[in-house]
Amino acid sequence: MATLSGSSDALSEQLATKKPVQIKEHIVEIVSDAGEGAQTVGQAFGTISARTGNGVWTVEIIPAEIEPPPRTAAGASGIRIRIGSFYVTNAGDEADLVIAFNEQALWGRIIAGNLKKNCTILLDDKWKNHPNTMIAKQYDETCARIREEGYTITEIPLEKETMRVTDNPQRGKNMFVLGILTSIYSRDMEMASDQLHFVFRKKSEKVLLKNIELLEAGYKWAEETLSMKFVIPGTGMTEPQIVVNGNIATGMGIMASGMDVCAMYPITPATSASHYLSEVFENMGGVVHQAEDEIAACAFAIGASYAGKCAVTITSGPGVALKTELIGLAIMAEIPLVLVDVQRGGPSTGLPTKVEQGDLLAAIFGAPGDAPKIVLAPSTIEDCFYSIITARKIAETFRTVVMVLTDANLATGQQPFTRPKFNKEWLAPAIDQSPLPPDSKPYDWHPKTGLSRRILPGQPNGMFTVTGLAHTRGGKVAYGPGVNQEGCDHRSLKMAAFQKTLRTPEVFGEPEGDLLIVGWGSTRGSIEEAVSRAQSAGLKVSSLHLKFLNPMASGIKDILKKFKKVMTVEINFSDDIRNELIDEDNRRYANLQFLLRSRYLVDVDTFSNVHGQPMKPHDIEERIRLEIAELNETSPV
Repeated sequence: MATLSGSSDALSEQLATKKPVQIKEHIVEIVSDAGEGAQTVGQAFGTISARTGNGVWTVEIIPAEIEPPPRTAAGASGIRIRIGSFYVTNAGDEADLVIAFNEQALWGRIIAGNLKKNCTILLDDKWKNHPNTMIAKQYDETCARIREEGYTITEIPLEKETMRVTDNPQRGKNMFVLGILTSIYSRDMEMASDQLHFVFRKKSEKVLLKNIELLEAGYKWAEETLSMKFVIPGTGMTEPQIVVNGNIATGMGIMASGMDVCAMYPITPATSASHYLSEVFENMGGVVHQAEDEIAACAFAIGASYAGKCAVTITSGPGVALKTELIGLAIMAEIPLVLVDVQRGGPSTGLPTKVEQGDLLAAIFGAPGDAPKIVLAPSTIEDCFYSIITARKIAETFRTVVMVLTDANLATGQQPFTRPKFNKEWLAPAIDQSPLPPDSKPYDWHPKTGLSRRILPGQPNGMFTVTGLAHTRGGKVAYGPGVNQEGCDHRSLKMAAFQKTLRTPEVFGEPEGDLLIVGWGSTRGSIEEAVSRAQSAGLKVSSLHLKFLNPMASGIKDILKKFKKVMTVEINFSDDIRNELIDEDNRRYANLQFLLRSRYLVDVDTFSNVHGQPMKPHDIEERIRLEIAELNETSPV
């Protein structure tokens, strides 16, 4: 009989009675080879947990290769689900419970430092007596190494039990695991069954019923076999919630903003946004256009927007590089465009399935000539929804390009948030289509704001040339002295006018102290959790999260100057000043660190890496303790 491992005596005694143990939170991982459905079951379990009332954050564990070799540590595929009795904003630290389909995937998570030493490990024993003696030997040796590392393994007959229901366990183990988790975490079976009706809504009834049978078998086996059982109280939220990932939230935001066209070329990790929109956008009167490449997708969006249909194009880093010339055209011609960059690891094609925040400087400066654009970054999955609405209104109001930087952490992670209630103010103001007076000019820039009326083509007195070349206020190509200067001046004035509309971001914590952590994008939850822990220990640390990266709001410099030290936390590269070859003359800075140093002339340090993983609160907290100890010349608290 399988038993709970790594628990205290009191906990073990309580569990032996099958009385559920109440806990505040747990982090669960399901790891397997690619194609065994771990992500599907993890998303379903996350949704069931959210419907139960828990805070949830999921992160997919995706190997970098599309078809990695099976039974390898690098090929581990799966999902992490953090469940709490509070609003969960990040994937947390190390896992409390792991269900592994093979020992190599499990080993991959251990060597990456993702499991607690006393975590519960449920490992399929299929490979223990495998007919291939090499595989059986590898299983024994790896399990021995895992135990030597201090972990306790509970072997379970996952495949054997699944085969009592289906002769294809590779396509059924995941639902058996969902039954196990439903039992362990005291979930409602009817709710779990309802979720499977949603998951398999496009499949035949035969497929649905077989998966429900697997769910029930897994639940029954766990109830009869496992001694562990937990209860995680709900958050007490009363508003109806939805559970989606960041890409779906982005797609929902596109529809809610009233945009009409989405043109894109498939690229990881952005593609699922178009998959979602292709299912529902047409019902809202929208069009999803899959172009032949990234350049064509951007051109299509610009053309649609020029015709009066505000458009969005969604891509990832390599796609942004290809779209660069077209982005410049939209800026020069002052055609509204929303561009979503779902960042991934780089450079080049880099780490397609891994998270990184490496595109910030490319988004702001990655274009020839002077090409100012607005850049903003959502910090949560809910924020992905509302940021798109904001981006569309800005793009149309200021006739410019707005780049929205999400990342792989947000794109594939799931989080419940309050179901949005449509608000007509989400829509951008209607385009002024009143008759044009004679001699109307498409670039009749306001001398103080740089703004000019957006003229749709095909109107009397509205005939003009659209060009990426330098042009006059009338849109005529011209290279005379002062023409390009005047255009650049007014496009820059628009940025200044927009900047005046921004509020100074609020400090998380006291407005002054020893250390200020500054972040952007998806690191917000981890940063604020780490800062809260450090504050509870009496440390004088606060944090500041920036949504608008270009331009930045006023008042930030005043905030930075009230702390002894300022440090950014980012998932992108920077040199380690402790390396003997690195000094202040050759050190390369992290993205936001570079921006803050250059704009505010403040000595900003950084804590960054390019591991391709979300930042853990524990790691940030440790760095905070170290930094403050060095500031005060004491030992870390």
